[in-house]
Amino acid sequence: MNKVMRVRRHQPRRFVTATSTFVLATALASAAPAFAQEAPAPAEDQTSPSVPLTGQDTLIEDTQSGPGEVVVTGTRIISSGFTAPTPTTVIGEEQIAANAQPNIFNTVAQLPALQGSTGASTGTFSTSSGTQGLSSFSLRGLGPIRTLTLLDGQRVVGANVTGVPDISMFPQLLVKRVDVVTGGASASYGSDAVGGVVNFITDTRFTGFKANVQGGVTHYGDDGQALVQAAYGGALLDNRLRVIVSGEYSHEGGVGPGDFGTDLAGSRDWYRATTLVNTGITNNGSPQFLYRDFAQPYQYSRYGLINNGPLQGTAFDVNGVPYAFNYGSNGQPLGNGRVSNCFPGNSFCVGGDLSGAPGSGASLKSELERINGSGRLGFDFAENNEVYVTVNIAQVTSNNQPSPGYGRPSLTVQCANPFLPQSIRDRCAVAGITSFSFGTSNAAFPDPKVSTDRRQYRFVAGAKGRFGLIGSEWNYDAYYQHGTTISDINVDDIVLQNRYVAATNAVTLNGAIVCADPAARAAGCQPINIFGGFAPSAAALAYVTPENGPFQHTKLTQEVASVNVSGDLFNLWAGPLSLAFGGEYRSEFYRVNGDPYGAGVTGLSPNSPEYPADPLLNSTLGSNWAAGNYKNGRGSYHVYEGFAELNLPLFNSSAIGRANLNGAARVTDYSTSGTVWAWKVGGTWDTPLDGFRLRAVTSRDVRAPNLSELFAAPTVTTLPNFGDPFRNVAVQVFQNTIGNPDLQPEIARNTEIGAVYANPSWLPGLSLSFDYYSIKLDGVVSTLSPDQIVRFCFEGNQAFCGGFELNSPIQGGNFVNVQPFNLASWKTSGFDVEASYQWKKPMGMPGTFTIRALATHVREFLVDAGIPGVSVVDQAGANNGNTPNWKVLGIQTYSDDAFSLTLQERWFSDGTFGNQYVVCSVGTCPTSTGNNPTIDYNRMKGAFYLDLGGSINVGEQGAFFFKIDNLLDHDPAPAPQTNTGLDVNPALYDTLGRTYRAGFRVRF
Repeated sequence: MNKVMRVRRHQPRRFVTATSTFVLATALASAAPAFAQEAPAPAEDQTSPSVPLTGQDTLIEDTQSGPGEVVVTGTRIISSGFTAPTPTTVIGEEQIAANAQPNIFNTVAQLPALQGSTGASTGTFSTSSGTQGLSSFSLRGLGPIRTLTLLDGQRVVGANVTGVPDISMFPQLLVKRVDVVTGGASASYGSDAVGGVVNFITDTRFTGFKANVQGGVTHYGDDGQALVQAAYGGALLDNRLRVIVSGEYSHEGGVGPGDFGTDLAGSRDWYRATTLVNTGITNNGSPQFLYRDFAQPYQYSRYGLINNGPLQGTAFDVNGVPYAFNYGSNGQPLGNGRVSNCFPGNSFCVGGDLSGAPGSGASLKSELERINGSGRLGFDFAENNEVYVTVNIAQVTSNNQPSPGYGRPSLTVQCANPFLPQSIRDRCAVAGITSFSFGTSNAAFPDPKVSTDRRQYRFVAGAKGRFGLIGSEWNYDAYYQHGTTISDINVDDIVLQNRYVAATNAVTLNGAIVCADPAARAAGCQPINIFGGFAPSAAALAYVTPENGPFQHTKLTQEVASVNVSGDLFNLWAGPLSLAFGGEYRSEFYRVNGDPYGAGVTGLSPNSPEYPADPLLNSTLGSNWAAGNYKNGRGSYHVYEGFAELNLPLFNSSAIGRANLNGAARVTDYSTSGTVWAWKVGGTWDTPLDGFRLRAVTSRDVRAPNLSELFAAPTVTTLPNFGDPFRNVAVQVFQNTIGNPDLQPEIARNTEIGAVYANPSWLPGLSLSFDYYSIKLDGVVSTLSPDQIVRFCFEGNQAFCGGFELNSPIQGGNFVNVQPFNLASWKTSGFDVEASYQWKKPMGMPGTFTIRALATHVREFLVDAGIPGVSVVDQAGANNGNTPNWKVLGIQTYSDDAFSLTLQERWFSDGTFGNQYVVCSVGTCPTSTGNNPTIDYNRMKGAFYLDLGGSINVGEQGAFFFKIDNLLDHDPAPAPQTNTGLDVNPALYDTLGRTYRAGFRVRF
């Protein structure tokens, strides 16, 4: 098994590249990329194809299903004149092209209702999450696992064990529009649609050739980008047989890492090591947490610091020369591990020697490379009836540096260590000590690197079309999908902790410096000098950080069989009674294998060339690495479900307008958690007022726990500077996250009420919408943070005291167990506003001026942990999270036959670090608690970003284009931590700075 895994680790890219050669060759050979794609098909409430839709479920012609068929993502009903009550925002080809992003994910994620999406700029600080480089959407701040992402209305196999697909793997050049349903849609589409649906609609009847080539770079000379895309569509046999192939290659170079201290990648200068320093004092009238720039931990330094005992405060420079460490804060070592005038709650001082802080050394953006090949073969076996086969093969690789060196805050060093300068050994003798506590960032070590490789193979066979029954025309859509994702994660240059400890404990034997432990020496231990910037020898590195570092191999499979039928039953007084019904079977499976040193095995053989047995390592439990301890696991479930949806016309007259009542119900049976129901009831009223429509819908939505939550192999995350409130010190602990097979589905109640004012006769081209939403989610699968678990125990809640150890004498023995339960409940509410207007021949000028604006206001986002003693927290406006109070996107475009120019504004409001904090000053503070800690400052500025883009047409087929994102080079606001991480929130803020892109498009 180990040898097979090891081979796979170096081969997948060649396999997928070869598989996609036939489509990529077309793209690479063309070098004559793409004209702005065709405008969306005409839509009701829309005066021109180039006017974006404004939050409306409207009738949109779906060219993939033959002329005249209408498909709306917010409903399964297909019927002439029907308008669904669920708000839907549509992004068309023109907006996608104008935004000129290397990944369509970046364009869609800018919508204000999308909050907390993950991409290449998020997750770069972690080692074990497995989500680096994963592009996934989150609606309403509910997380990617509660947003259902579809491709042509069909499910897509997940890119990791959470079941979330990776948008980077979609055939992006063929996308003609993206529908974003901002409301619960479980009754129509099934589990995961609690926050809504993002549906990518591709042009399955595309004919001709189109291509796109673009490049980009940041103002700081990094994140170099290259994108090559091409697609061809042809028709044979009197247009009955259609063949479409597309391919794309994209490379984003990423940003970072920086270095220790405050040095970011490039010449970026906004990092200030901003930290919430913990005074450790909770009841003397002073704030417990203080907002401070340039904070540094006082337990370690770049090349080593003695942090306890009579020699405390002695540091070592790059040459190994001892010197008195500059703590900042006028701090002086007290000899007991603490420092005067500093903050023992999380062991920080302010100012001084910042060279050892690792926060700025994390990547700001993962390097991302994606290769995507797609093919579709469709045959019309009868008029308006088609059978088809679709193949999507994609590979996405990424890498990032989570932090530099290897932070080790509490190492015991013997005074007899021969690498120690003689002056330190002499001082040990004078002080009467034989050892001391030592902390180091190990800056001379190679920096760790996390590499992910995801390969996806998706095959769909289906049939869709129309047939006559009981005097009316019915639509059907049936498909079978098989999807497989193979994911490999490799971590390089990570330390085996016990080997590192053995290598640092050196002695002189027979005139040579060797490892003190005879068993370690027999297993190949080579000594390391940690007192200064001396790079370990090749042999020592091979022992401490072996080449076959942490590794995880995951296989996920998804099988889906689905059929949907829609039509009119019979005509009533106000129109046809329409029905949609169908059923689906789905199975999900995953298997994950980690390397033996991380996962643990029994009977490790010394004869294994890759993972030899070692008396210093735990061969049964694993968790031997400093980070990246991946475990073995597997799990599966299957789902049977059926649904029905009805549209009842209520009235239709010029006097009172037109109204309909829409309802749906879905029953779902999960092999893991039993049967659950979802439903929705809503309606629309096109009032007699010109262009004015009212709509409302309420629904019961569900999300079943995913494979990760049910069956996750334990995930181990290293927390190097965890605050121990019992001893008021910082220690290194392991966070052990495990699954829970007894989880039940989450249940949500989703309500939306809105109004649309579109295309009034007095101002054609104007479209306005306003929608209030409220979501109440019960039985939320969630966990408390390790800090919360320990803090609640410390405050006397004994229910939390059995799942952690903070003072273990065993190396690596400190841990906090974290497990999900259906205890929490969330409630969020707010409203969306959307508007657009198209002005033809403005002020007599040729061409068209179009404006569009979207805004989301989050009024509340209440998180109730469901645990006695834990307070409800309102996360709305907490800019350290995902849900600012206001988020706005504005777009203005002028275009004519020769050129186009677009301005785009992105803004979100000021907020807080967290609404749980109580702001107070010295002498006025109440008692600080885990629920409501006191703080001296709690304001986190919002941000305004201005983007500029444009294009110049070359004939009728081609166009040069450019785009500048973050034109004003706005720096992110600090998102202060209570540890040594990078103080920034990439889920909200642009961390890269001004970015330039340019390219050429062509279409024939």
